[in-house]
Amino acid sequence: MIQFSKYQGLGNDFLILSISDQLYSKTIKALTPQKIIQLCDRRYGIGADGIILSLASNSTCDIRMKIYNSDGTEAEMCGNGIRCLVRYLYDNKLVGLQKELTVETLAGTIRTSINDDFTITVDMGRPVLIPSKIPTNLQINDEGIPSAVVKLDNEKHIIYSVGMGNPHLILYIKDINLVDVERWGRKLEFHSDFPLKTNVHFVQIKSRSKLDIKVWERGCGATLACGTGACACVVASKLLGYSDSNVLVHLPGGDLKIKWQDKDSNIFMTGPAQYIFSGNFTSPQISVN
Repeated sequence: MIQFSKYQGLGNDFLILSISDQLYSKTIKALTPQKIIQLCDRRYGIGADGIILSLASNSTCDIRMKIYNSDGTEAEMCGNGIRCLVRYLYDNKLVGLQKELTVETLAGTIRTSINDDFTITVDMGRPVLIPSKIPTNLQINDEGIPSAVVKLDNEKHIIYSVGMGNPHLILYIKDINLVDVERWGRKLEFHSDFPLKTNVHFVQIKSRSKLDIKVWERGCGATLACGTGACACVVASKLLGYSDSNVLVHLPGGDLKIKWQDKDSNIFMTGPAQYIFSGNFTSPQISVN
């Protein structure tokens, strides 16, 4: 029997499992892609956009995060997911009541802090603009951001790319309500210039301090929010001269506050994370006795 807690950040929901060292190997073996898909299925499973393992750090961090998309693939990082993990740790006093935590991820060490209103601020580090490190085959343009022209429904569009520990594709449009997120998102996720596939974001500029975004997440599909994606979109918008340094990003699941000064600065994301419910599921490969 494995216990889980379900948390959501702007409607981006995750099953969080706290795994001890002695159960780590068995848990990883049991969480096959097929099992992850089953657990995340909203009709035949518990339902989630992904699964997060809370693990002992291999370094000096307070905790290590391992995250899987709902299609069973492992992700490098997730902005909404890391806020959910931090709130879970704080709620369950697994790291005491300290409000500043460091999280080990495949994208590196992430620093976080819980605010008095229980929103969580995450130091997302510096964005990646070097194509090979995103990774993407797009070429850097005059504004210093990888870009290219693609054709969608016989119309040409400029796409941009920013790395936030994971790859992101950004496309600006005049009316976000007219976007076919399912069709365009699925096509762009598998764009040939992104060897590891990519998250896709459709952006409408509302003002220099506000962006509206719709999300297609790599390995998940259309979701209500994407924290790393919101950061990537602000970076692209600032470099292209569309936005200022402090931006309110509106996503279908709610709002994130993003702050980024320039290429030499880290980017900070602030947003909520909330507990939904807890439960347990069984796996024949794991015994906690």
